[in-house]
Amino acid sequence: MKNSNPVNVSYTARQARLAEVMSKSGFDCIALNPGPSLMYLTGLNFHLMERPVVALFLPGGSPILILPRLEAPKLEALPYALRAFPYNEEPSEWPVVFQNAIQAAGIGKSKVGVEPTRLRFLELKMLDHAAPGGSFISAEQSLAALRMYKDESEVAIMQTAVDIAQRGLQATLPAIKPGVSEREIAAELMLQLLRAGGDPEAAFSPIVSGGPNSANPHASPSERLIQSGDLLVIDWGASYHGYISDLTRTFAIGQVEPEFTQIARIVAEANAAGRAAAGPGVAASLVDKAARDVIERAGYGAYFFTRVGHGIGMEVHEEPYIRAGNPLILQPGMAFTIEPGIYLTGRNGVRVEDNVVITPTGINCLSDLPRELRVLG
Repeated sequence: MKNSNPVNVSYTARQARLAEVMSKSGFDCIALNPGPSLMYLTGLNFHLMERPVVALFLPGGSPILILPRLEAPKLEALPYALRAFPYNEEPSEWPVVFQNAIQAAGIGKSKVGVEPTRLRFLELKMLDHAAPGGSFISAEQSLAALRMYKDESEVAIMQTAVDIAQRGLQATLPAIKPGVSEREIAAELMLQLLRAGGDPEAAFSPIVSGGPNSANPHASPSERLIQSGDLLVIDWGASYHGYISDLTRTFAIGQVEPEFTQIARIVAEANAAGRAAAGPGVAASLVDKAARDVIERAGYGAYFFTRVGHGIGMEVHEEPYIRAGNPLILQPGMAFTIEPGIYLTGRNGVRVEDNVVITPTGINCLSDLPRELRVLG
């Protein structure tokens, strides 16, 4: 995958902000393997594989990158200084390269921050062997604070990811009818997302769940055939230049029971209440409460057992988390989903999900597909 910088990202500025965060948190170094944080800071995209890739970020120097020699062409024409330590295919040589990189970084006995949900045992073992006196601790909050505030260029990319997702779904809807399986709809949706301009690497596997399956918030598309009377939940998104959209809409297949129409209306109202409550200076927990109150007042509180939303950006789930008990104060640049739902086990479920960004005066809702129950088939 060729590296791209579609909106003139200043990686040196991002690395400088990381250095400030490191100084405040007392880290001597941040060690990252492939993933969103590494891409955010360098623009470099590597797949996790059997060959380790580790970047070392230091407060006062250029990043150091340990990588397979076959990946070295990705470093050509980088707009910032970087010290590369490439290695060959012989695994017995890799520890020496790690030791050379650690020595160049001067972090033999240092406080090294890592991402606990990303760093694998393979890389940790290599680092620990090269720096036996080092202390490896979580830098999760420090990195989250860095990536949680989206600038205008990031929001523009996220808007494009939402637009692609919405076009992809609209192109898929004509294929949805009784007798078509959830898996067939998911496959058509993936194809349409590519045709609409999404990156080949999908944001996530779409959820396409009908009837009783729609009452499972994280259902996987199955061979079940869509039937008249079903509610159909489609949770999907697109990836564009490393940023992700994550949307959900619910459809009726033909005529459905009155209660299912009722819960669809309630969920749409809860979504609207969550969007209305969100804004700068508001606690994340209050956005959750605003949406949840609508569902509880309607008598369906026991059937809404998930949080109202989660942060979104380079990952489909990241900070901030819109849940009860989270005192985090929302600030401009924070981006997240609002996705209330009602899930009637064994019967049907509804979810309506939008992507929003906090602005200085309120929110910018990136998604605008109709939220009311639409009849298909």
